[in-house]
Amino acid sequence: MSRKNKLKKFADVLSFPNVYECYDIQQPQLVGIGLQPIDLKGRWNEVHFKNNNPITVELACGAGEYAVGLAEKFPDRNFIGVDIKGNRLWVGAKQALDAGLHNVAFLRTRIEILDVFFAANEIDEIWITFCDPFPRESKYTRRLTSHNFHDIYRRVLRPGGLVHLKHDDPDFYKFTLDTIAEDPACVLLYENFDIYAEPLAYPELAMKTRYEEMHLAKGRKIKYVQYKISAL
Repeated sequence: MSRKNKLKKFADVLSFPNVYECYDIQQPQLVGIGLQPIDLKGRWNEVHFKNNNPITVELACGAGEYAVGLAEKFPDRNFIGVDIKGNRLWVGAKQALDAGLHNVAFLRTRIEILDVFFAANEIDEIWITFCDPFPRESKYTRRLTSHNFHDIYRRVLRPGGLVHLKHDDPDFYKFTLDTIAEDPACVLLYENFDIYAEPLAYPELAMKTRYEEMHLAKGRKIKYVQYKISAL
């Protein structure tokens, strides 16, 4: 992507009413349109969505394909895509605006500080779709289903809130199952090593991101894990 294109997208995002950004994780402060500071912690429904519908968050959402797709499928729920790359969020945010979807928003920040921007019990469900699996053992703490991320999720999910993982990587899939088994506050609800080998268990799984299409074209099996997580 050219620098000119990136600058245009940066300027666009500053005018998008469905995007919020944090530029400094050392001193986190959320800003919205025109870089105006805004406090949404515990107030996403009140201030942004203006309803009391349950909130689902897609982590490492990339272009927000799943967040937008879920928002279209479930108009009585609210969705927030989270990623650190602003040019990726531009794609989903613009698609949502063009489609008139008012139940989806985007947050640019690092997932490690998710609880800075969400209050306890504010999130009902989390989706993790084709994130970086960090295959090197030395980077296992960066995997989004590791114990340290579970501790973050516990601080923002309602008790018994759901976590969904959809991925192609068999090692990441096994790592996730092992992490769930080791966590006394996690309960595995469903897992499938090859979701397309049989009728889909959940209609949400029918949506395919660009990465998923690429993996399928290479003959990879798509895996899915659903579990609930509560306070220790």
